[in-house]
Amino acid sequence: MAFIPKRRLTSSRRRFGVSVSHRGFCRTIAPVTGPLVSLLSDFGARDPSAAIMRGVVLGIAPDARIVDISHEVHKFAIRDGALLLWCALPYLPVGFHVAVVDPGVGTARLPVAIATGRGDVLIGPDNGLLPAAAARLGGVTTVHVLEAPEFRLPVVSTSFHGRDIFAPAAAHLARGLDVARLGPALDPATLVASPIREPAIRASELASSVVYVDTFGNVKLAGLRADLEAALGPVRAGEPLSIDLDRDGPGHTIRTTWQATFGEVAVSETLLYEDSYGRLCIAASQADAAAKHGLVEDLAVTIRRP
Repeated sequence: MAFIPKRRLTSSRRRFGVSVSHRGFCRTIAPVTGPLVSLLSDFGARDPSAAIMRGVVLGIAPDARIVDISHEVHKFAIRDGALLLWCALPYLPVGFHVAVVDPGVGTARLPVAIATGRGDVLIGPDNGLLPAAAARLGGVTTVHVLEAPEFRLPVVSTSFHGRDIFAPAAAHLARGLDVARLGPALDPATLVASPIREPAIRASELASSVVYVDTFGNVKLAGLRADLEAALGPVRAGEPLSIDLDRDGPGHTIRTTWQATFGEVAVSETLLYEDSYGRLCIAASQADAAAKHGLVEDLAVTIRRP
């Protein structure tokens, strides 16, 4: 379903729904009333920044339904924000998605709106934060620079574009504004590339790296199960695997097994599995795998059969 509204929407006029397809599984998310705006940032919960963005959206588009994806992205961690969007947006209804992890705020980096094949529009800085998620929503169809002053707040600061540029743009889109009115078109090929790393498929091994550590200490790696099987062939539950860590000195190898889920191994035992988003992930049953093995973001790892 591709949808970009052309007029203001109310609960009596239009309902929004979307089908999600994921590794052979398809379901329909129940329709929601009114336009949906999602928010993601590294602002945290202590300061009022996230609430201010919500207020700006509602002040312009009072019928909007707001979903907070997260405001606890690590400070300035563009890749973390990009990965959370990649994970979350396919499960949200079609909407207008504001993402602000923006260490370059106030500089020459561009504020953009990216329209997608599914009908969503992603709004945020052109710093690599948005393209990976856009690719999962049917790909980029058009990109527009957020330049039109009538769709910003009257005063634009140099340090809070989430409030002054991005939230207003999303709210005007939610009211039915055509995305092209936000500003001039930009060649999608010029967008800053996603910082989410890809693995290297080699003969009998997959060269990967740590891209994210979640709140349980589970460690998301570059690549999907399909990448691992392209390197090693089919993997089955209980099959032994070795994960070599690129650190100085001997003995930095995790001896583990491929498993479907945490409960297939003993408490604190390490496993490699396909997480709920399809990514390769190192975990320890009821334990913190990152702390147990000293796994940190950007650490290179190589997965092979022992």
